[in-house]
Amino acid sequence: MGVFDKAKNLYNIQKQSKAIKKDLKKVHIEAEVDGVTIVLDGELAIVDITISDEAWAAFQADQFGKNKMLEAIKKSFAKAMKKAQEVASAKMKDLWAEMGIGA
Repeated sequence: MGVFDKAKNLYNIQKQSKAIKKDLKKVHIEAEVDGVTIVLDGELAIVDITISDEAWAAFQADQFGKNKMLEAIKKSFAKAMKKAQEVASAKMKDLWAEMGIGA
């Protein structure tokens, strides 16, 4: 493969990567733990956080409610992050194969 072909291949990979990144921005990943729901986009940015009325009431009624709420938020965020990373990985798999990475 000549230098021109390598440069062309690199340009195509960069173009595909930008397209994938743009697509990931539109993907919303939702995860819920104990009534706390976190929504991330495919680039791992927080889109929304909601706490159900039932969970809110349970947290308020409990003496340790604040700690439990924070733990539920933490677990929900971790779950959403894992899902988002799996989605991004699946979208990038073909590009990685083209680059000779993974497979």
